[in-house]
Amino acid sequence: METYRAIVSKRDTRIFTDAAFSEETIHRILQAGRMAGSAKNAQPVRLISITDREMKAKVAACGRSTAHVVSSALSVAIVLVPEFGVIGTPFTLFRGPFDAGRCAQNMMLAAHELGIASCPATLHDEAAASEVLGLPEGHYAINVIAFGYPGEERDRNSGGAPRVALDDYVHWQRW
Repeated sequence: METYRAIVSKRDTRIFTDAAFSEETIHRILQAGRMAGSAKNAQPVRLISITDREMKAKVAACGRSTAHVVSSALSVAIVLVPEFGVIGTPFTLFRGPFDAGRCAQNMMLAAHELGIASCPATLHDEAAASEVLGLPEGHYAINVIAFGYPGEERDRNSGGAPRVALDDYVHWQRW
């Protein structure tokens, strides 16, 4: 699939079939996330691949509007690890979330090319997510992405609110 076409046709999907993924498919999605760019190559992102239904349910309980996580073939928790500069200043709060977003988008677009739907969700209860995922101190899970084959056929370019017009979305030189 052409890159631009993948970007403009990708839609979040919350209904999946029961079909499982091959190990090769899972690795391809995870590798796409790993290859995302990283500010100053800090690489503050780590991934937790989750296929066990019971574990997906525990992770879903850490957020709101996360029922789709349980029915996914694969869910991937995005974890930020602590990173420190030479003067001991924590940088994770500044560039970690941006790198996590880049990683997430890479995985979702790679999945889309394979005919796999996806939908991200926020893990609102960070403490519970850390406990469920067994994270070391200082690490925190910010999102989980559910992946699965789409469960219902629909026009992938409809169903949501229309996008803001480009002329209203983009300002030139200044606001």
